[in-house]
Amino acid sequence: MVRILLIGTTLAFFGLFLVLPVVTVFAQAFDKGVAAYLAALREPDALSAVRLTLLTAAIAVPCNIAFGMIAGWAFGKFQFPGKHYLVTLIDLPFAVSPVIAGWCSCCSSAGSACSAPGSPITT
Repeated sequence: MVRILLIGTTLAFFGLFLVLPVVTVFAQAFDKGVAAYLAALREPDALSAVRLTLLTAAIAVPCNIAFGMIAGWAFGKFQFPGKHYLVTLIDLPFAVSPVIAGWCSCCSSAGSACSAPGSPITT
């Protein structure tokens, strides 16, 4: 009975935090139909955004690979003062980014913090 309850709870969280947001994004994207979605993708601003995204990824991915391999090698091979602080500094964006994104998502749907006048984040 406990096993079924744990599996059910896990599936409920999976559905709530992974499946539901993805379904919502696709539902809103195709709200006015596939033709409107494809027409929006053909706009110059959308094409420019896609080009910028691909260019940024083409530059960032190799830099991240090189830095990650060098940092991993240095952390694994050497002991040096401040090593734990440097590892924490590298891990920090992975921990903070989802928290901030989730906070803004919750607040902006209520129409407050992130969509406030003067906020750099718009919805």
